Amino acid sequence: MMLAALALVAIVTQDSAALRAAPRESAQQQAVLWQGDSLEVRGEKMDYLQVYDHRRERGGYIRASQVRTQSLEPKDAPDLLAVVRFLRDTPGAEALGISYAAAYLKAAPAEAIGPEPFDALGTMADRLARRASVKRGKTDDTVLSAHLEVASSYGIGMQGFERDGRIQLCYNGEAFRRVLAMKSTDEQRARAALALTRPECVDPNITPTDRNNLDTWRAEILDRVQLTELPEYEKNRLRLRRASVWASIAFEHARQHQPAQEAANRALQELAGVNPEDIAEPDASAYTDAAVRVAASRWAAETEPATGSGLAVISTPGESGETCVALTDAKHDQKNPLAKRCTYGLVWKASASVNAQQTALALAVQPLDSWRELWVFHQGEKGWIVDILPPAANTPDVGYLEFAGWVPGSAKMLAVREARVDGRFKRSFEVIRMDTMDVEKQADNPRSLSLFYRWQDPAWKRGTLSMRR
Repeated sequence: MMLAALALVAIVTQDSAALRAAPRESAQQQAVLWQGDSLEVRGEKMDYLQVYDHRRERGGYIRASQVRTQSLEPKDAPDLLAVVRFLRDTPGAEALGISYAAAYLKAAPAEAIGPEPFDALGTMADRLARRASVKRGKTDDTVLSAHLEVASSYGIGMQGFERDGRIQLCYNGEAFRRVLAMKSTDEQRARAALALTRPECVDPNITPTDRNNLDTWRAEILDRVQLTELPEYEKNRLRLRRASVWASIAFEHARQHQPAQEAANRALQELAGVNPEDIAEPDASAYTDAAVRVAASRWAAETEPATGSGLAVISTPGESGETCVALTDAKHDQKNPLAKRCTYGLVWKASASVNAQQTALALAVQPLDSWRELWVFHQGEKGWIVDILPPAANTPDVGYLEFAGWVPGSAKMLAVREARVDGRFKRSFEVIRMDTMDVEKQADNPRSLSLFYRWQDPAWKRGTLSMRR
């Protein structure tokens, strides 16, 4: 950090502070300074300090009221830490807090430094990244850009990813890794683990192999946190994140033809351990997100049913990475199927459900770890047809569409759809016409649909996650 060579610094406390060529307001402006900038103090004249800005490599004068002078002697370390404690939870003061944390780390003896300053440093850096990822006005963008530059000057690393047409900025987590490596409290470890495993900070362009390795690491980080002494809402946060990560691991294991049942069960157990009554209001969206991700991979926990004499699906390898699904019955085998379609997604044969007339079969297919579609094989006038129903019409993100039952004596089926659309989750229980695949009726509660209330499949009701509170 750039404070390493300084013994007395002036920390800028106001944004848009002017560094001038002389100690007067009318003097030429040398640079614009921002809160958190650290300056070497070289003298004092009237109500100005003579300083040198090592980051910009220029000297000048700044009003004394716009800075706080700080000694970096060991005896001053406790006072610096007290300011860090105050600023760590002050929104908008992240750059200033980071500068005080850097000053404390410079002043304090090595043996006296514990996990607290790193916990505060990581918390402020993570909050600054979140602020910068939210769309704001032009003025706010200027201030945030300046604060990010200040943070960067202290060695704070940020990574940016493009998501939904905007840049998602994420802190690289170096301070949090130090917290986990030190003898820290359960709450400090929980904050570090949650910050290091944020799903929005996973590179969307990561390769499948690297994603598998990353999720394994994320699971290990989360399992390092003991839940016993944490408040209930913090336990919920950890369980929700664990559920999401283990759901992704289940998908990745299944895609690599490895046993996935244990990972899927772990995801279900973590989600079941969440107490809905103690979910903090800011975590409501995280609860839905975790539930949808687990729901997308929940079929990995089920075993494949035995093949009977009626309609059934047989999966075989296709081209590289493909799985081909053949629909068979007593008269049509795999070589002469009723219908056939190939996919790069995971085919969950355990989900196959056949109607009483043997004229339709519903099948869950999962192309992504957080996105599950419904394939419907049904008999038409010109033979068998395969329709693919996605959770939403938008680009695959987080969602699932799941079969919920057949309506006897009609060409209708029941389904539940839950997906994130335009940043918000929407859940609907639906009656779908088999001939057109159009939604005939829908409601946000299954009790509002008489057909859904009467004909929902008992197996669906037993395993679905859509009926959570």
